Amino acid sequence: MPHIKRTTPAMSRRLKTAFAAVLVALTGAVAAQPANATDARGAKPTIVLVHGAWADASGWNGVITRLRNDGYRVLAPGNPLRGLASDAAYLKGLLATLDGPIVLVGHSYGGSVVTNAAGDDPDVKALVYVSAIIPDQGESVFDLSTKYAGSKIGDNTITTVPLASGDADVYVRTENFADIFSADLPRSTSALLVATQRPITYGALTEPSGKPAWKTVPSWALIPRDDQVIPLQAQRFMTARAKSHTVEVAGSHVAMISRPGTVTQLIETAARAAN
Repeated sequence: MPHIKRTTPAMSRRLKTAFAAVLVALTGAVAAQPANATDARGAKPTIVLVHGAWADASGWNGVITRLRNDGYRVLAPGNPLRGLASDAAYLKGLLATLDGPIVLVGHSYGGSVVTNAAGDDPDVKALVYVSAIIPDQGESVFDLSTKYAGSKIGDNTITTVPLASGDADVYVRTENFADIFSADLPRSTSALLVATQRPITYGALTEPSGKPAWKTVPSWALIPRDDQVIPLQAQRFMTARAKSHTVEVAGSHVAMISRPGTVTQLIETAARAAN
């Protein structure tokens, strides 16, 4: 029979330390923080970043790095992109697991999701919209993105894949992606984005929005003037209606990738105001 070594208190402490290190490596949620960091009970809110259509959470990487360096806890969940109500319910469930104040950030279609997920959550202290859809009740992404001329998303630039449910997945065509989505990024970076793009359902783009959180939660917004997905005039209309504290910059639809420092600065401004 093999000899089983008895675990001593010192060994137990080492095991706990090692296990904690594994959790950090797997989740990235609790890592070594700079000296100015605060824990979940401290003053700094948790920043939750929600990506939009034809993207994934990695688009926030530059922003995440900067926020973490400044002592913020950050989460960037995968947005299902299956339907507005169901996507918002998923995010709402995630927010319910967090303690303390939250700043909720949405990019593109993610703006619709955060607008619907935050309304009844008292912990959400600020909303930040990055080249985003900011719907009122009853409006859809399609309604707002076509309200004014200028979007290059259309029948000649998308591909649809039928689904068994009767809905369809919508992709941006490879040959159009860089010019529409990420014109201010290197072509090599745009090639990676198009290869890894996550489709959104047609239903999600046409589903009416529910009660908007921006009517009760203060908001900030960043508008890239060269956006080819959501027209500039549409973004100005939505941010003015929401009374968002707004910054305009030169840049494409993916400002969080091409202008991560500017986006981070706006999020931290909202976070400080939320406190």
